[in-house]
Parts: sequence; structure tokens; C-alpha cells
Amino acid sequence: MIEIKSIINTLSTEDHQKFVNYLQQKNKRKDTKNIQLFKLLANNFDDSKSICKKLYNTEKSNAYHALRKRLFQSLIDFTANKNLEDENSVDMQIVKYILASRTFLLQNNFKIAYKTLDKAERLADEHLLYPMLNEIYHTKIQYASNYPKIDLNELIIKQKENQNKHQLEDQLNIVYAKLKSVLNEVTYKGHVIDFETELEVILNEHNIKLDASLSFKSLYQILAIAHISALVTTKYYKIENFVLKTYGVLKQKKETDKQLFYQIQIVYIIANTLFRNKKFESSLAYITEMEQLMHLKQRSYYKTFILKKTLVEALNLNYNNKQEEAILLAENIMYKKHNDIETLLDLRLSCFMFYFQKADYVKAKTISSKFYHTDQWYIEKAGIDWVIKKNVAELLLYIELQEDDLFFSRLKSFKRSYSNYLNQIEQSRILTFLKFAEQYYLKPESISTEKFKNNLETSFEWITIPEEDIFVISFYAWLKSKIERQDIYPTTLLLLNS
Repeated sequence: MIEIKSIINTLSTEDHQKFVNYLQQKNKRKDTKNIQLFKLLANNFDDSKSICKKLYNTEKSNAYHALRKRLFQSLIDFTANKNLEDENSVDMQIVKYILASRTFLLQNNFKIAYKTLDKAERLADEHLLYPMLNEIYHTKIQYASNYPKIDLNELIIKQKENQNKHQLEDQLNIVYAKLKSVLNEVTYKGHVIDFETELEVILNEHNIKLDASLSFKSLYQILAIAHISALVTTKYYKIENFVLKTYGVLKQKKETDKQLFYQIQIVYIIANTLFRNKKFESSLAYITEMEQLMHLKQRSYYKTFILKKTLVEALNLNYNNKQEEAILLAENIMYKKHNDIETLLDLRLSCFMFYFQKADYVKAKTISSKFYHTDQWYIEKAGIDWVIKKNVAELLLYIELQEDDLFFSRLKSFKRSYSNYLNQIEQSRILTFLKFAEQYYLKPESISTEKFKNNLETSFEWITIPEEDIFVISFYAWLKSKIERQDIYPTTLLLLNS
């Protein structure tokens, strides 16, 4: 049932109708109940017993289980056919050319066969499809002796060059997968790992050099690796030059419309990096470029990236003194259904933060009340870093609303759950920050004393604003606003520009 629901949730309203039409054409009997079952599941009926009762007038039925299996298979077939019609049409066309050419070759019709393979080669080369190019060169070489017009040496050189590119892409794919596994250990399981050392070891292990001839996918994977490193260490300032320089390589290539998916990913990484480095106008410029790319190829990737684009755009607007625009942008999309649960949660937490900075604590609490899952559930969906930020933000909200019971019980729970982890990853300053927040809550008058200010100065290891993480600055801005008796939002903006 869960598998069926997860597939149905990926379908648009238009896809729902197309799938019903697909089932109608497929059904040979009028009493088939697959359309009824689909509509029930699409309308969020997910209790097996009640669905079985509606369909078969009993709470248990073997026919119901068989029906579910058939519907599951139909959903897979429909999704596969839909993909073949849409984004994989290029792949299918190349396969057709290769199959047709092999038929012509067996019939000794070499001239037409090689013309067909030339078409396949141009198409595969245009889309950087190295495995298919390998099949094309393999076929051309196999029958080259039968067709004197073919330059065998040129074909062999092309095949070797293609194999090198394919091998590099494969190696980068392995490196990327390994680094993602390392990141998951840190982000989703709370394990403590020296990520930068892991990065160096894995790159050396696979002999990856960043000056190699790269495809769009390879360029994206290298940038993604750098981005992962910055995400774990929060040192985005260390990767900015590398990210921009690498994208410059991509922009110089002639085939800038190839592998559009990866190009959009790259522009998103740049926009996010510039935001984390507080370069809001520059980040917004890349967001504009990202949106332009999302509209290409009949908006094939628009839905895939709309949440990520909205998130970074809203964050930039908020920290660029356009808070109302940021809130409107986030609210318009953050409760819509989407497969990208992690970005949805980021959007909701960001909007919570916008309202908190605005001192609209009632609306902030409304958003907070919708975070009703356990911390473990959120760690699995969005990572431990997200959960820690959510918990700290909510603790500050309880202070503002003077909800004593909630504040002290949640503070105790937070310390019990995350103190060891924060100490292990050398982020004990979060616990120090909460100690000062608790002191302020217990004795608000103490915050204006010299003793409090001196303790604050000596308790943190301060670094420069350009190097400090923007979200760390945001939390500290709350404390600073209390010391200076100022509003949170202007204090935050003032700190960022100091």
C-alpha cells in the first residue's frame, strides 16, 4: 500500500486523468475495480480494511490483495511509458537507429546502415550519452572491413576518447556516491567523521584530477562534492572561487544546452553558495539564470527544481531587507505536495524564522505546530542539522511567548539528546548560546549588566562575519537584540553588514 501511495503522490492532476484513461483502455471487463481503487487512494483513503469494505463489502479479501498488485504493476507500466514519451525520447530514438542499422548491416546494406549510425552518433554526442556512443562505435568498427569508405583508425581514436570520458564519469559517480554515504553518516545518523580527510582520501583513491576533460554531469558531480564539504563544515567561503571557476569552464563549452538537468543543479549550487556567503544580489542573479534554464525544453525540469529555487530566493530576499516578499514567496508554495520533502521542510523552517525575526510569534507558532513528527522522523527526512536548528528556534519562541513548561521541558530534552553529538562535532557553542538564552529568560535584567556582556564575549570563539555561518549569526542576533533592546530583524541585518 505504501509503495502504491508513493507512486500516486508523484502524479500530477493531469497524470491522474491520463492514468484513468490508460486503465480504461487496458480493462477488458467492465467489473474491474482498479479505477475505483486508484481514485480512493488518490483521495487519501489509505486504510486497507475500509477500502476493502467499500470495494468488496468485507474487510478481508484475496481479490483485494490481487487487485492492489495489479494496480501497482499498472502504475509502474504507466510511469515507464510516460517517461519513454517524455524525457527519454532521445534515448529511444538512438536505440531505434542502432537496431535499424544492425538490420541493414545483416542485409549487407552498408551505406544506409552507416548513415543511420551517423545519425545515432550525432544525437548521442549532442546529449553526451557515452554508453550509447560506445555501442555505436562498437557496431561501426565491427563492420568497418565491409565498407571501405570508413576510416577505421579514426573510429578507434573516437572510441578510445569516448571510453576515457565514460570511465571518468563512472569514477566520479563512484566518488560522489561514497561522499554522499559519508555525508549521510554525518547528517542523517549523527556520526562524527573527519569529512575533509574522507574527501581527500576518496579523490586520491580514484585518481580524480579536477583539471580533467569533464562532461556536464562530471562538472556537476565535482561541484556537488565541494558543496557537500561546505555543507558539513559550514565553510562556504572556502569553495566560492572554485565553484565559480568551474562553472566558467562549463559556460565556455559550445554545447551549453546539453544535460540541462545538471546545468540547473550547478546554478543552484552557485546561488546557494553565494547566499551562504552573504552575497545576496549575486545569488539572486543566479536564481534568475536558474529560472530561465527551468523554462527550457518545455519546462521539463520546472517542477523538479521549483522548491529549491523558491527556497534560496526567499532566503536572499529576507536577508536583503525584503522580508514581506520572502514570506509571500515561501507561503505560496510551502504546503503544496512535492516529492522533495527535505526542501519543503527547509521552506517551512525558513518561513518560521522569517516570522520570528519579524516578531510575529503567533504565526511562527502556527508553523511550529505543524512540526508534529518525532525528531527521529525529521532526522531521516531532513538531517540532524535541520532538527537542531528547529529545536533551537522553537526554544527561543517559547521564551518570547513565555511558555515556561514547554521551554524548560524541551530544553532539558534537547540537552539530553544532542549534547554529546554537539560536543563531538565541536559545536558546543550551541549549548553555550542556550545557556545564555536560559539566563536571560530567568533574569531578563541581567542581560544589560557588564558581567553578562563580558561572559558573552569570553564564552565564544569569535570569527569574522564573512566567514561565520549566516544561520549562526541569525541566532546570535536574537541575543544581541535583547542586549541592545532593539528589534530582531534590523539587528540581524546590521550584524550581517558590519
